[in-house]
Amino acid sequence: MTSLAGSGCEIFIPENELKSLKEIEKSVIKKYRKQLWSPFVKAIKNYDLIQSGDKIAVAISGGKDSLIMAKLFQELQKHGLKNFELEFICMDPGFNEANRVQLEKNCKHLNIPIKIFDKQVFKVVDEIANDYPCYLCARMRRGALYAYAQEHGCNKVALGHHFDDTIETIMMNVLCSGQYKTMMPKLKSTNFENMELIRPMYLIKEADIKKFSSYNGLNPMDCGCVVAAKKTSSKRREVKELIETLGKTFDNVDKNIFNSANCVHTDAILGWKDDDGRHSFLDKYND
Repeated sequence: MTSLAGSGCEIFIPENELKSLKEIEKSVIKKYRKQLWSPFVKAIKNYDLIQSGDKIAVAISGGKDSLIMAKLFQELQKHGLKNFELEFICMDPGFNEANRVQLEKNCKHLNIPIKIFDKQVFKVVDEIANDYPCYLCARMRRGALYAYAQEHGCNKVALGHHFDDTIETIMMNVLCSGQYKTMMPKLKSTNFENMELIRPMYLIKEADIKKFSSYNGLNPMDCGCVVAAKKTSSKRREVKELIETLGKTFDNVDKNIFNSANCVHTDAILGWKDDDGRHSFLDKYND
């Protein structure tokens, strides 16, 4: 698969011809069982992401991650592992016509029954946060997804963030913000009552998603972000490249970054922050 580095986006050109729906669905639980299906199910079980009776809004962006997430959810429902409902929703934040057509074409071929709703997020962000658009864009898009999902009776929104997104977030927080925070596998919404966000792709590596896409000849749309397309760099891409460089000299660097969020030694940190405010190690040291 050829990857063309865009400004904050990647465009993947498939090396193989597009496979049939039957072949694609078979590869999810057969050829790529270890890389995709197993870690998907493991994340759901380990982090208790789905309960019986849930109605989950699967957020489709049009990219490779969310398309594969949709197929994994369909397989999970097909195999009856959980008693839950699915709604496949897609917010159009201002895609150009070619991207919108590609999105609809891909979903039709993959038998993903999407509901598309329009929100001119790109336009708004471009007007009020042109220099640093990504944070505001993400918040606006998430709020729109929550609202639409809630209107359609859903109690959870599933996003396609994967393993690499998680470790990149850890490193970005350390290097850019001077704080240790990770991307959580699930969150309760603070603005939408009884709504949760879940990330069932949490344990799936991006490299395996790319391999699956290439093998099946999928041609997902790029991010379609007309705002970020004006920029020539992004901290997330820089951090991604840094982790790749570190991986050449440090064994299992990606796994170690991820596992660090599971192995925080509370007796060996200077301080921490919670709902009650900031705390120092001296608070415990002087007890």
